Amino acid sequence: MNASPATETHEFTTAWKLVFGAWLIASTATLGALFFGEIMALPPCLLCWYQRIFMFPLALILPFGLAPFDAKIVRYALPLAIGGWLVAVFHQALVAGLVPKAMEPCARGVPCSKTVIEMFGFVTIPLLSIAAFSAIIALLVLAHFRSAR
Repeated sequence: MNASPATETHEFTTAWKLVFGAWLIASTATLGALFFGEIMALPPCLLCWYQRIFMFPLALILPFGLAPFDAKIVRYALPLAIGGWLVAVFHQALVAGLVPKAMEPCARGVPCSKTVIEMFGFVTIPLLSIAAFSAIIALLVLAHFRSAR
């Protein structure tokens, strides 16, 4: 059974809104990282740099899939989001003490296992990163399924 033009338009606008939401999150996370580093003068550790390497391009790539909408943007953005999520999960496990110190990649400079900021008694920078990457992944996967219909 073929979908009506109205249904296709609705699926298209829904997918567009999902990618737009992912872009808003990536842009907010990018601005937050720049705020912590440049305004608050908190030097990023090695794992924070890797998370930035995955997040910053998302803020630049996602708008290219919006005007005009291109559902293929998901295939370019999703690997970046998943890679950043994996680094963020490892970083959070390191901060939580679940990873042995011998596996800590930050031997010199700012230690990755050190909690620099803790909001509300439990929210750390790696946890914020996990939340941002998780939301971006969820939105991109939903956009993929919406645009594939």
